[in-house]
Parts: sequence; C-alpha cells; structure tokens
Amino acid sequence: MNTDRVAVLMGGWTSEASVSRVSASFCGQAARNAGWDAVEIEVDRDLPAKLREISPGRVFNALHGQIGEDGNVQGLLNIMNIPYTHSGLLASAIAMDKIMAKRLMAIAGIMVPQDLLLVEDSRVYPQDSSQAHVIKPRNDGSSVGVVIVKEGDEAPKRSHWDLETQLICEPFIPGRELTVTVLDGTALCVTEIKQENEFYDFDAKYAAGGSQHILPADIPEPVTLLACDWAERAYRTLGCRGVIRADYRWDEKNNQLYMLEINTVPGMTATSLVPEQARFIGLSGEELINHLLEMAQCDD
Repeated sequence: MNTDRVAVLMGGWTSEASVSRVSASFCGQAARNAGWDAVEIEVDRDLPAKLREISPGRVFNALHGQIGEDGNVQGLLNIMNIPYTHSGLLASAIAMDKIMAKRLMAIAGIMVPQDLLLVEDSRVYPQDSSQAHVIKPRNDGSSVGVVIVKEGDEAPKRSHWDLETQLICEPFIPGRELTVTVLDGTALCVTEIKQENEFYDFDAKYAAGGSQHILPADIPEPVTLLACDWAERAYRTLGCRGVIRADYRWDEKNNQLYMLEINTVPGMTATSLVPEQARFIGLSGEELINHLLEMAQCDD
C-alpha cells in the first residue's frame, strides 16, 4: 500500500478540459487500484486552496494543453513543494511552444517542418507560398484549431480562431502518422495511426473507433530506429521527465521523417496511445501510473 494521498488534477478552463477529465478518470482509478489514496481535483483558480485543504503527498498531472502542460501548474507545485508527475516547468513550457521546441529539436539534429511567415488580416495565409500548408495555434494540443489548406483553397478567416490565439504555419506534409512513447528516457515502440480523416484530429484521437493503431508499425527498420532515436533525443534535449509522446509524419514517397511535436502530458484515456504502448512492452495501466507516481518530483 502507498500511504501518500494523491491529487489527480483534471479539467480546467482550456480547450482540452473535457479530454483531461477522461484521462484523470483512467489515471485516478489506476492509482487507486495500485494502492494509492487518489482523489480527482477539478482545477480552477482556487487550486492552491484546494491543494492545501486535501494536503496531498504528491500530484498526478492529468491536465492537457495550456495551464497544465505549459509550465504554469508545474511552477505552482514547485512553490508549494508538492512532487508531481511528468516534466518540470522549463521542459513543459518549451515543449508547449511549438516554435521554440522546433528550434531546439532542429539544433539537436531532428528534422522538423519549416516555419512559413504568416500574414494575418481578415484572412490568414503564408506570405511567400502557395503550396498546401497547415495553420495551427502556437500553444495548444489535441489538434485543437488545426486547419489544413490545400492548393487552390480559400484562405481561412482569422475569426476561425480567437483573436488572442497565436498562430503558426507550416507546409503540409503528406504521408503516414507515427508516434513514439518515451518512458524514463527510453522509447517503447512505434505506432502507426490510421484514420479516415485527413489527419489525426481531435475525433480520431479520442472518439471510440476514431482511429486504428498498428503496433509495432509496419515500416522499414531504419525508420523505426530513427523515430525512436529522435524521440529519445528530444526527451533529453528538452529535459523531460516521466513519460512523453513524440508525433511524426513519415513522407514514404520521399523517405523523409518529420517530428511534428512533443507532448509532455500525453493522453491517458481508453483510446490513448501511451497506455497502449506500455501494454505492448508488458506494463499494465496500473503499473504505468504507479511508476509515474513513484517517480514524482519537483524541480531541483
């Protein structure tokens, strides 16, 4: 039995709050099954008071996207000296900022999509390119707000996104969706994600039957080795802890792999990729959550 009380943070007020609650349900039950005194806590601006009230020995961070994945909650928990799961403040903040994360990954020798200079007026479009491209929020996850614009398509209206949302633009990369989980610095395997949608969007990620996961991915061994190497390299470069997930596009026609982003608090739902990859290497959901809780810490 583990004697520490665990606060499982969930919800909040961002675009990924509903997914976070599903992850928290999975993680909270797995923690209780593993012997922890776990209680789910809905995150709001009174979070410090809620944490003082229940006085947890550690926190399981099941928050996705802004607030929980961008360093804000990590900073609060550092100040309150409550050990928490997943990456610390700096790694979380960098990984959540897609532009900064790509710059560091490129320096580390990882191929990432180039940034296209974006023009924003009543519509949004790249300044010097007519090729197919992707416009997405700079600091969001779960494919929220992602728009794919093919050649000849009308540029999307700026009102498609909230005015305060910072946007980035990249060339559209055709190919196959791959992902790699890294646990404690070691890649678990490569999963290929197949779905009917144009890309791995919100519904494909979280709806039952929204996508098909093939693991290990049926791809050439050099691509598998490269995807695992890059995921581990990104983990080290950003200074991550615990578990992350690295997402890729493999342009099979040109045999070119691109890392799209790093998720420092990847989804933990019934359809999520990380628990699935953990099971593939013989680690149950309870064992995974238990391990993350045992490794919980504040920043040094």
